[in-house]
Amino acid sequence: MTNQAQMPFEPSSYWRSTTSFEGYPELSEDIDVDVAIVGGGITGITTAYLLVKNGLKVAILEASKLFNGTTGHTTAKVTAQHGLIYDEFIQHIGIEKTQKYYEANQNALEFVRKTVKELGIECDLTTEDAIIYAVSDQYLQKIEKEYDAYQKLGIRSQFTDKIALPIDVKGAIKMKEQGQFHPLSYLKVLVQEITNAGGEIYENTTAVDIDTSATKPAVITRNGNRVTCRYAISCSHFPFYDGRGFYFTRLHAERSYVLGIKSKTEFPGGMYYSADSPTRSIRYTPMNGEKLLLVSGDGHKTGQGTSTYKHYKALEDFAEQVVGIEEIKYRWSAQDLYTLDNVPYVGQITENHPNVLVATGYRKWGMSNGTAAAHILCDIVLEKENPYKELYDPSRFYADPSIKTFLMQNLDVAGHLIAGKFDTAEKFIEDVGKDEGAIVVVEGRRAGCYRNTEGDISLVDTTCTHMGCEVEWNSGDRTWDCPCHGSRYSIAGEVIEGPAKKPLTKLELP
Repeated sequence: MTNQAQMPFEPSSYWRSTTSFEGYPELSEDIDVDVAIVGGGITGITTAYLLVKNGLKVAILEASKLFNGTTGHTTAKVTAQHGLIYDEFIQHIGIEKTQKYYEANQNALEFVRKTVKELGIECDLTTEDAIIYAVSDQYLQKIEKEYDAYQKLGIRSQFTDKIALPIDVKGAIKMKEQGQFHPLSYLKVLVQEITNAGGEIYENTTAVDIDTSATKPAVITRNGNRVTCRYAISCSHFPFYDGRGFYFTRLHAERSYVLGIKSKTEFPGGMYYSADSPTRSIRYTPMNGEKLLLVSGDGHKTGQGTSTYKHYKALEDFAEQVVGIEEIKYRWSAQDLYTLDNVPYVGQITENHPNVLVATGYRKWGMSNGTAAAHILCDIVLEKENPYKELYDPSRFYADPSIKTFLMQNLDVAGHLIAGKFDTAEKFIEDVGKDEGAIVVVEGRRAGCYRNTEGDISLVDTTCTHMGCEVEWNSGDRTWDCPCHGSRYSIAGEVIEGPAKKPLTKLELP
C-alpha cells in the first residue's frame, strides 16, 4: 500500500505540465470587434475558431492564462457517455430531446476527429470504448435501465457482466468507439489558427460587466477598457455577467479529483466509469512511450465535505487495489457546474439580451458539451438554424426535475449562509502549523489563516465577496472555497474561480 508521502506536494495538471504556451498581452485600450468571447477554454477557443473561419473579427478575453481553468484540469474524454443520464433524460425531457443530446455530443466527437485530421494535430487522440459499470445490485438495476435507454436511442453499445479490469462488477455497458485526447495539444493548434486568421487574444484581462445600454453591447474589463461588439459571449465557466438570469440560483459547483499514476500492471485500454457512488474513473494517456493512468472521481459540492486531501487518498487506495501504484506523478482537481436538469445552458443569456450569449453547466463532460456549445453559439451569431438550440436554451424550464432541484440547491445555500455566520472558530493563529490553513479567531472575528512552510502567515476575511457566505479551507489544493456558489480564492485571497469578482479582504496580523 502506498502512503501519503508519495503524493506530489503541489497539485499539477499533466496537460498543463506537458504543454508550452505562447503568452498574449493584456488588453490596454478600447477595441471594436464582431464578437467578444470571455473565457479561454475549449468552448471559447472552439467558438472563436469557427467564427474566424467564417470571416468574423473575434477577440478572446481570458482573466488569467489560456487553458488555466477546467479545460486544463479535465480528464479529457471526448464522449457521449456521460454517466447514468439517458434513462433519466427520457423520463424528464422525452425521447426526442434525449436523442438530440446524444447526437450533439456524438457530433462533437466527430468534429474533433475531423479537425485533428484536417489540421494534422498531434494530440494523442485515440478511439476507446466508454464503459460504465455497477458493483452493487442497486446500481445494476440502474445500468439495466440505462442500457434499455441506449437501445431506444439507437446507441451502439454492448451489455456485459465482465470488464477487463480486476473489478467484480454486476454489469456494465460499453458505448462503442468514443474518444480521448490531450486537450491542450489540440487547442494550442486551434489558437494558432485563430491568430493566423486575425483573431485577437488577451490574457490577464478580467471581464467584469457588459454594457447593454447602446445598440451594440460592450464588455467592460476590470481596468475600464471596453470591447464593443455585435455579440458578447460568456464562456467563462461560471457566467461573469448574469443579465438577470439568476444563474447563481440555477447552478451549483462540484469539485472532483485526479491522480496521474504509473501502474504496476498493464492497463488494457478503454475508459472506465463507475455508476456507484462515489464515482471512480480510469483512462490512460501516452507519456514518454508508457501509459500514464488518470484515476479520478470522488466529487462533492465545492466548499463542503471532509478534508479535500482525503479525496486524493481515496483515489490512491482505489488505484492501488485495482492496478497497483508504482509512482504517483501528478495530482490535481477540477471544478464543474451543474444545471437544474443536467443539460448545459447554451444560448441567449436571457430573452431580453439577444446579443449576449452564455455557455455553462457541463457537469464534468466539457470536452464534448463544450464543443457542441461552440457550434450552437456560432450558428446563433451567424443567424443559422441549429437543431440543438432549443434543447440547450438557458431560458427553458422543465418542472420535473427543475423545481425540486432548484428548491434543494437554494435551501442548501441558505443553510450554509446561515451556518457560516454562527460558526465559531476554535483555533487561534498560534494553533496553525506550517503548510496548514484553518479558520481562526482574530480579535473576536472569524478569519482565514494560512502558515506557509517558512512560517509566514497570510490572513484573510472569510466572507465571500459574491453573496456573503463564509469560505472554508481546501487542504488538498490550498485554496479558500465558498460552499454556497463555488467561488474559490488563493491563499492570499485572489479570485481563482467565480462567480466572485473581488478578492477576499486581506487582514493585518494583530
